[in-house]
Amino acid sequence: MTRLSTAVRGLVTTLATVLAVTTAPSIAQAKNEPKAPKDFVALRTVDPTIVQEMRYFTPHNFVGERIDGYRQPLCILTRSAAEALHKAQGQLSRKGYTLKVYDCYRPQRAVDHFVRWAEDLDDQATKDEFYPNVDKTRLFVDGYIAEKSGHSRGSTMDLTIVRLPAKPTKPYVPGQRLVPCYAPQGERFPDNSVDMGTGFDCFDTLSHTLDPRVQGEQRANRLLLKSILEALGFVNLAEEWWHYTYKPEPYPDTYFDFPVSRKSLTSQ
Repeated sequence: MTRLSTAVRGLVTTLATVLAVTTAPSIAQAKNEPKAPKDFVALRTVDPTIVQEMRYFTPHNFVGERIDGYRQPLCILTRSAAEALHKAQGQLSRKGYTLKVYDCYRPQRAVDHFVRWAEDLDDQATKDEFYPNVDKTRLFVDGYIAEKSGHSRGSTMDLTIVRLPAKPTKPYVPGQRLVPCYAPQGERFPDNSVDMGTGFDCFDTLSHTLDPRVQGEQRANRLLLKSILEALGFVNLAEEWWHYTYKPEPYPDTYFDFPVSRKSLTSQ
């Protein structure tokens, strides 16, 4: 064997070793990625008519960037919760409305992302829209951010109602001027939702479902959503007009961390 061929063989061996080292972790990670239990489904397979605007897949949220774990703009729920939403959709559609979901199942890694953001007091980029009247040091104390979320159990969703025919929501352009989430509907971020008094994820007491300052059409819209969902077994979080949990939960004590992706669904 010549010196050249020996050198070439040594180079090939070295490259193979480097490739093995650099690719092994990603392959292992893919193999070890957690999967959803069999009774988790994509909402579209149960009711394709419900509008989905998955905010945490986009940069238009209180963190200001796509949230960890959201690999596709997909609503995933336990089957029982999805089927109950399907019933609610039927009732609303007869009244000339459709449901729209902003968030459904949320992996623990996304909640961890929220916590990291809340702890970074220097990051105030989204304050003007999402928490204009709340000091960021109070986000944990006031309950806007927590280390665990019911969303991670799979039967909680954030949603609103949209008048039919549903018009598309104007896309968010990063860098555009931010307006307080409690501003009049014509001034805050455009959303095809009916007027609920505040935008989604508005960190303000005006977001409390029965806040007495919210009256007229805004209150009527909140009560329409609340009455239909509660009659079907959903429970509203009093501090957030958009937040509902279907009861009884199949996994009341389990906080899942599989990614929001079709690949996470073992039944599809």
